[in-house]
Amino acid sequence: MSHAFNLKEIYGLVIDMDGVLWRGDSPLPGLIDFFDFIHQRSLSFMLATNNATKTPEQYLRKLAGFGVTSVKRENILTSSLATAAYLKREYQPGSKVYVVGQDGLREAMREAGFMVLEDNSQPADIVVAGADFTLTYEKLKNAALLIRGGAHFIGTNGDLTFPSEEGLAPGAGSILAAIEAATGVKPPTVGKPAPLMFDIALEKMGIRPEHSAMLGDRLETDILGGQRAGLKTILVETGVDNKASVEQKGIQPDAIFSGIAELVQVWQSLG
Repeated sequence: MSHAFNLKEIYGLVIDMDGVLWRGDSPLPGLIDFFDFIHQRSLSFMLATNNATKTPEQYLRKLAGFGVTSVKRENILTSSLATAAYLKREYQPGSKVYVVGQDGLREAMREAGFMVLEDNSQPADIVVAGADFTLTYEKLKNAALLIRGGAHFIGTNGDLTFPSEEGLAPGAGSILAAIEAATGVKPPTVGKPAPLMFDIALEKMGIRPEHSAMLGDRLETDILGGQRAGLKTILVETGVDNKASVEQKGIQPDAIFSGIAELVQVWQSLG
């Protein structure tokens, strides 16, 4: 554990989920105590994940399965929702979107007023891709043909991997790389470390960045993005990165803890 700022000056947390609160379907130690602490201290918080596969309701059910029932839908921000907010700003309602992704991304596109295409039988305005655990060659082919036909290509996030119980599994960035290889088109990405998710989270919490902290497990997205947005940054070592990779990658968080259990223990000790 090391930290270089006063936790007592933090009133809002932007919290990553995979590798911070759980790995796969296993909660990480101290999960219930962590949310109890947040509510005892009346801290504002947003659960902000680059994972675009799940809907907010699916995350609420997952948390409830771990015994956490205090989180509300408005506390959850996925890269799907951020991508939908970005596209609503850039494209007309009713624009045709082909999705390489799962429920979370498809639902976010529909809720934003876009027409979600099922195949490549008609031209698309946009191809949006995120993590997809049901990925097929057919989906990659459709995406590539539609992009070659003129569709704009957007990625939910560039995470090459994500932490699972089995280890680091392929993430959205690996799927984007496959489509890029087939089309020669590199997509812009909306999720962390891009500023949009941090801007939305801070706006929803109503707290200035200097009194907020980004709590995450990945240096290139959580920590770097938080730093660029002006937040304090806290790395936990239960997911992708740790003290050794801080040295390797040269991205220095404001604080490093073994996990959320140690974070709560230290924060409580400050009174």
